[in-house]
Amino acid sequence: MSLTLKNRRVVIVVPTTWMGRMKARAMRTGRQMTPMADQAKVVAAHRIEDARYWAAPRLEEAAHRVEDELAPKVSAMLINAAERIDPTPRRSRGMPVMILLTGIAVGALGYLFYRRNARQWTEHMKDSASDASQWAGDKADKTADATERMASEMSDKADEASRKMT
Repeated sequence: MSLTLKNRRVVIVVPTTWMGRMKARAMRTGRQMTPMADQAKVVAAHRIEDARYWAAPRLEEAAHRVEDELAPKVSAMLINAAERIDPTPRRSRGMPVMILLTGIAVGALGYLFYRRNARQWTEHMKDSASDASQWAGDKADKTADATERMASEMSDKADEASRKMT
């Protein structure tokens, strides 16, 4: 089938199979997408270049930080590990034993002071408890006296009122 438009002849071939139609449609879509793909390629290239400009100084700064801060720590850790696995005998164990004995002595003194203070505290609390119970008893007595006094006053007022009414 052919079609003539303004001295230009366009030939349209209609495929007869399903696969042929899909292939023709894919080809047509590919021709339509070519300009967009070219533009996307240019934009992506610009963005990659911008990312490289942004990342380069940060990577350099990170390298300097690793060199100045992390490398000495890793080096110290490796030296410490080498000292630990070194098969040569240690100098002496006198200092740790002395520190251990000093710690035990300080702990024993602390325990003795604790026991003494606990005993004194217990005695003080017994005295305080007896003082508190005595204070509570005194307070109860005062309250009872005040209540009796008020009750007698009320009784007197009630008697007086009943005399006036008669």
